[in-house]
Amino acid sequence: MNARKSPGRPRNPAVGGRIAAAAVEVFARQGWAGFSIDAVARAAGVGKASIYLRWADKESLLTEAMAGVFAPIAEIDTGSLRGDLEQLALLLLDVYSDGVRGTAARRIVVESEVIETVRGYWQRVRADQIRATRAIVRRGVERGEIDGGAPIALMLDTLCGAAMLHPVAAPADRPTDNRRHARALVDFVLGRSAPRRAQE
Repeated sequence: MNARKSPGRPRNPAVGGRIAAAAVEVFARQGWAGFSIDAVARAAGVGKASIYLRWADKESLLTEAMAGVFAPIAEIDTGSLRGDLEQLALLLLDVYSDGVRGTAARRIVVESEVIETVRGYWQRVRADQIRATRAIVRRGVERGEIDGGAPIALMLDTLCGAAMLHPVAAPADRPTDNRRHARALVDFVLGRSAPRRAQE
């Protein structure tokens, strides 16, 4: 899944970022059936050689590009459980409410289950995401912010699932304040009253 590395002139990281963004866009628009190195190269405005210098095949390109969408999860560490959970919820709400990234994120969950060549790649990415999110709650336990017997998996399933589904279920004519909604989700998960918090 890692980008290729070879000797020679250092690569421009901006080009790699542009290719990854184009890969997410092509996948969001066309799904796996329309995803190809040619299509990504056209969307990124680069030659195919620029892609093959960095990725061995379209499976690793897509998976690494999609992993980058969720990469900030591993960087969350505000020093408090509430702060970390609010950042996690906000990140997911922002991703899934974004037209391109949200569509691509939902596609990869579904299509990775039926595309043999992508499944293994994405399972490893998901394992990394799960470890990063569980580390958030474990730090809270270590700081004494939450009981060690708390149902960590259920808490995270509730928070992440709600953040993923909200942009789909919310009425289109009522834009959501993602930051405020993230706080409300965390209030709910931690067993507090979202309406009371909203009035603070």
